[in-house]
Amino acid sequence: MTDISFKNWDSMSDKALATYIGAFIKHHRMEQNKTQTVLANAAGISRSTLSLLERGETVTLASFIQVLRVLDQLHVMEVFSIEQTLSPMALAKMEQNKRKRASGKAETATNETN
Repeated sequence: MTDISFKNWDSMSDKALATYIGAFIKHHRMEQNKTQTVLANAAGISRSTLSLLERGETVTLASFIQVLRVLDQLHVMEVFSIEQTLSPMALAKMEQNKRKRASGKAETATNETN
């Protein structure tokens, strides 16, 4: 269920993606042996909202996050982490400005004062 190596996410419709997310939620609910009513109450949403989510229908993002929290599945949020990346041009500029050798000036100035 969580193996995404063979999924072409770009080719899936919004409805297909929502259905996939709903199946994820239902799978983990069933794995934890929770009824829709128990999970919905714990998440602070109605059972019908949870049912909509599991069927891939439209629900609020807040409801989705509440369900993930109760199912202890918030780790899926890791995929949204933002990593700082450098463009090839910025990397080349940093390399160009990097010191290539020691000047020895600081050491000479220290020796002259002694």
